[in-house]
Amino acid sequence: MAGHSKWANIRYKKERADAKKGKVFSRIAKEIISAVKLGGPDPKANSRLRLAIQRARAENVPNDNIERNIKKAQSAETANYSEFTYELYGFGGVGIICDVMTDNKNRIASEVRIATNKRGGTIATPGAVSFNF
Repeated sequence: MAGHSKWANIRYKKERADAKKGKVFSRIAKEIISAVKLGGPDPKANSRLRLAIQRARAENVPNDNIERNIKKAQSAETANYSEFTYELYGFGGVGIICDVMTDNKNRIASEVRIATNKRGGTIATPGAVSFNF
């Protein structure tokens, strides 16, 4: 904590809560943008967008943010988010299928490799883990 100051303590608590919210909001924003790019801006015709909006409302994302992300996805200058599936073997040979969404394939590949190696796992060849399911 910050010490004896009441307002400093409030500030630190608020910073942690805001960081959690920001992480959730950015993840949902990526989902909405990806859904609009794949299926269009109409939630009635785009089931993926409808589900993303439902998740956003469940996480208390403001409607203004939802609408802004839909408009942002329709513009041409938006980064293209791609979805990738990584198949991993975790500690003890446990099969893991990891679906990720990113705008930079090289960065996420590096992050997945580092996290997997740090925990004692390996990246499997495509189809090796999904074969078991």
